[in-house]
Amino acid sequence: MSDIAIKVEGLSKQYRLGEVGTGTISHDLNRWWARVRGKEDPFLKLGEANDRTTAANSDYVWALRDINFEVKQGEVLGIIGRNGAGKSTLLKILSKTTTPTTGAIKVKGRIASLLEVGTGFHPEMTGRENIFLNGAILGMTRKEIRSKFDEIVDFAGVERYVDTPVKRYSSGMYVRLAFAVAAHLEPEILVVDEVLAVGDAEFQKKCLGKMKDVSVNDGRTVLFVSHNMEAIKNLCDNALLLSNGGLIYDGLTASVLVKYLELQEKEKHDKLNGTIIQRSEILKTDLEIVYNETSLYSDFDIRATMTFQNSEELENCYVNFVVEDDQQNYLIHHRSDFALENNPFFSIGRHMVNLIIPNVNLKAGVYRYWFRLFCKKELDDVLIDSEKISFEIKGKIFGGIINGKSYWEIK
Repeated sequence: MSDIAIKVEGLSKQYRLGEVGTGTISHDLNRWWARVRGKEDPFLKLGEANDRTTAANSDYVWALRDINFEVKQGEVLGIIGRNGAGKSTLLKILSKTTTPTTGAIKVKGRIASLLEVGTGFHPEMTGRENIFLNGAILGMTRKEIRSKFDEIVDFAGVERYVDTPVKRYSSGMYVRLAFAVAAHLEPEILVVDEVLAVGDAEFQKKCLGKMKDVSVNDGRTVLFVSHNMEAIKNLCDNALLLSNGGLIYDGLTASVLVKYLELQEKEKHDKLNGTIIQRSEILKTDLEIVYNETSLYSDFDIRATMTFQNSEELENCYVNFVVEDDQQNYLIHHRSDFALENNPFFSIGRHMVNLIIPNVNLKAGVYRYWFRLFCKKELDDVLIDSEKISFEIKGKIFGGIINGKSYWEIK
């Protein structure tokens, strides 16, 4: 483990819903009796995956299940996943604020954690006193802390309030000082949760720069949880993707982010189509960009086509066409209105939808488009959702708004 800062093997964390700890003395006695006889904990056989979207069938849930990974010294590791995936639980276990149910963790060096607003701070103590308290917890001498004191206060920007009890700080001031303390008191491992989202944009940028600096220049290890994919991509060497308490993918950050987007699309598609009998199939989609060569801007027309096949007659249908950027922001969203009597769109067989959007004005870059086919009954009923397809806008760098009105045609 010479160059390994953190090694996690078979890590799992089980909770009992609605209870603190195991909940009853009888459960604790059963666990103890199993250990005495050298048997497996009987309650480890119970429990479900941590899927918050489904109703529970058991009193036990696995917040984490069989997690294995290594982090090298000086590495910046991103941890991503939707809310409830187990990210914060993992960081709490690594920070020793809670214990694992099973598994082993080997850590080389001191850990400084920033898990939530006010972590490690005593509200009645001043900012100055909390700086020295946190340094003492990390095992630093008073002289070592004093040598870093001015740097910490300057980075946090709280010099005027450093002798004020932190209970009077705003959440932003709390986070600024907490991060400054954690980053400057020279822990070998820095653990940062999504808490930086509380700070303003300028301070977030400052924090990301500091995390990169302590990794590259000081050789310290950083674990960073965030829902900001751009920050993860720019800061982290490698990443972990958690879902429902399990580690489903790890590797280089770029490949993990691709897997995360694929997982989001799959979950969205499953949610939309989970209870639906498919009555139509999208066979093909196509998109053509026609540039206006005389414009100073990247003006162009979009001509999009969708071909689909109905296996039965459909009623009250419409089509959505969407274009989004690499941050999943909707830039173009057009909806058809085909709910007309005796419309051939509803008949059995193959049909084609053409969409023309003139005078579109987007800057150069890579975008994605897709069609969705809906059939409206008591509620909007998604019949089919096509995959997202990438396309590139080339040439001029200027971008603006969409000026044209869309024209739909069905055949």
